[in-house]
Amino acid sequence: MTQHQNFLNSLIQRIRMGRSNKKVSSPESIITLCNQLVSKNGEATLFSLAKIILEDFNTLSEEQKKSFFLQLLDQFGVDRPILNKALIELNIDDEGQLRKLHQLIEPKSHELLRRLNQVTNGTSVLLKMRESLLECIKASPELKSLDSDFVHLFKSWFNRGFLRLERIDWSTSARVLEKIMQYEAVHDISDWEDLQNRVAADDRRLYAFFHPALPDEPLIFIEVALMDDTPNSIMPILDTSVKPIDPFSATTAVFYSISNCQMGLKSVSFGSFLIKQVVTEIEKEFKQIKHFVTLSPVPGLKKWSNKINLLEDKDLPENIINDISECCKDNKPNPLVLNRLTYYYLTQVKRKNGQAINPVAHFHLGNGASLYKIHTYANVNQSALDDSWGVMVNYLYDLESVAKNHEDYANQEPVAVSPKLTKSIQNNKKKILAY
Repeated sequence: MTQHQNFLNSLIQRIRMGRSNKKVSSPESIITLCNQLVSKNGEATLFSLAKIILEDFNTLSEEQKKSFFLQLLDQFGVDRPILNKALIELNIDDEGQLRKLHQLIEPKSHELLRRLNQVTNGTSVLLKMRESLLECIKASPELKSLDSDFVHLFKSWFNRGFLRLERIDWSTSARVLEKIMQYEAVHDISDWEDLQNRVAADDRRLYAFFHPALPDEPLIFIEVALMDDTPNSIMPILDTSVKPIDPFSATTAVFYSISNCQMGLKSVSFGSFLIKQVVTEIEKEFKQIKHFVTLSPVPGLKKWSNKINLLEDKDLPENIINDISECCKDNKPNPLVLNRLTYYYLTQVKRKNGQAINPVAHFHLGNGASLYKIHTYANVNQSALDDSWGVMVNYLYDLESVAKNHEDYANQEPVAVSPKLTKSIQNNKKKILAY
């Protein structure tokens, strides 16, 4: 142990001895330490206080954590009296005053979180702290203001410049491979053989983003299958008995699973960067691949349909109301009807801000992809059938049109859709009548 480490450990012990004799930490005692942390400037003292705060926070019960967050919200906001005085004296032509005003508007919680982040493993603990905060918000929505402080800083700390893209293969450390199995959120990885098929087969690739503060913790990862055509089902991709193809004969790269790994980074998006960089990596390795598509689920389709079906006042086109009614009364609806209902759901059902209500659709459309194909019963796992009748869709990443598609979606223009898909949906009515 170095002399510096001995000094820090000694300092931590002195701070602990000078605290209350209570053996169990309390929200109040940690808040007291937080006030000390933002009021002191000595580096060693700051390090020691921050370490104790993070350690003590982890000892709190869920109810105590909520109390801690509420006190943090109350005591570490903007200093209003000082801000009011500055506003009265403000000269908008004085650049120095404007910059000082910017500093005064910042809540004290920002500086507190920055100082806590300086501790070894501080970033990791703060991510877990935000996970607890998100749980507390469910019962105490006023804490959303405090959560915005975490999001603001995390967006800075986890910006693209700090992220490192790595290809995950069978030589990757067992620790990281275990995390991949744990965090897979779209298609469960059943065992090590399943994992090996996804990372080591010749026609598979798996890429992940990492951050220097979390070297063994993937932030987000994407699974890719190299294929000779656009897939219409997930089952062959997940089947470990299917023989791999020669990747240099592949024409299409299929993104079939994207998993966010850190709940504490919710609302801190870097998925679009991941897809764009993975496209670049694949183009470098396989110059013949020019077709990039997803095979994506449609989460919530069945729940939305059932909800609409129960409403007495349905403000929807009559044919869609009929499609919903037909699909909801049958565990295996007419695929043509289900196809048309899915098309409407993904292209027309939106939030008040104009975004697609379906989160997966919003992610890909917002990244500049277009809705390319719809496949009914593409996933026959029971959970997928219960969630969306097993429907999956292809979103196309056409590199020549992603920028325009992104701008159009951001400006609430109509969703970008393959003309062939639109035409097939329009022709479905005749087919349905003959079905």
